Amino acid sequence: MKQSIGVDIGGTNTCVGTVSADGTVHQRAQFRTDEYDNGIAYANRLAEAVREVMQGDTAIAADGWAGLGIGAPNGNYLSGSIEEPPNLRFKGITPLVDLLKERLDLPNIQLTNDANAAAIGEKIYGAAKDYSDFIMITLGTGLGSGIFVNNQLVYGHDGFAGEMGHISVIPDGRYCGFGRRGSLENYCSATGIRRTYFEMIAQRGGTTSLDHMPLGEITAKDIADAADQGDPIAQATMDFTGRLLGEALASSALITSPAAFFLFGGPVKAGEVLLGPTRRSFEKHLIPPFKNKIKIIESALPMGDAAIIGAAALVAC
Repeated sequence: MKQSIGVDIGGTNTCVGTVSADGTVHQRAQFRTDEYDNGIAYANRLAEAVREVMQGDTAIAADGWAGLGIGAPNGNYLSGSIEEPPNLRFKGITPLVDLLKERLDLPNIQLTNDANAAAIGEKIYGAAKDYSDFIMITLGTGLGSGIFVNNQLVYGHDGFAGEMGHISVIPDGRYCGFGRRGSLENYCSATGIRRTYFEMIAQRGGTTSLDHMPLGEITAKDIADAADQGDPIAQATMDFTGRLLGEALASSALITSPAAFFLFGGPVKAGEVLLGPTRRSFEKHLIPPFKNKIKIIESALPMGDAAIIGAAALVAC
């Protein structure tokens, strides 16, 4: 197999890496995404970073590259464009694949959204190798999903299928950036976990094991750790999060009947304080034909390199 290049476009940083056939990241480069408010200028800088990592991998001949895969917010696989991204400074529609084809001599350049890239990475390099039907859930600042059916990633007619983070779980609940209310992302992402924790403190009062920390510095990981150590408000936060997540996964299972859900991201590393209530809620809300058939599995992708690996998997061959 040839070596691939993966790009993870985040709101703050863009990370680029070369990825070998076994999913190992070799050369890396990084630059600030948020310094660019123009898609063409950004494409110029990204092409420069890609050339940098290619030149650093001196063992690979010019014809030894499978191509370049890109994971991006609102990345559309069908059009090759980033379309109306919520957290990038360059707005509108940026035809990134076409721009890079003009700047790089590579046989294959593909783009998709970051959660779809993670699903493809899990399929090729992770724990989903033997699964033809599964759903990948990414929990971070937001909540994304990638859906495989019959060994094919589901894109829908316009390239935007699989936005589970925006399904409504609490009518008239918290507002999201699109003006909708009660979305799963607003409750079960790392950001949502923090909001739930602060709301529970306000509602319940009393002291917590995190009172010594400034509120702005408390992370979802801190809350999960506190829950693991028995803090009652932190435990209630993780139980609430798991209950909502499990119920949403049960509803989604009714549509595609996956063999498994793979969960990835910082909150997932909390282990049983989140996975336990998620699995219990999941089974509780399944209808009888679906019960005890579908697994909830922690992703096998390495946290630090997962986004680059997933993007590179788009063009792995």
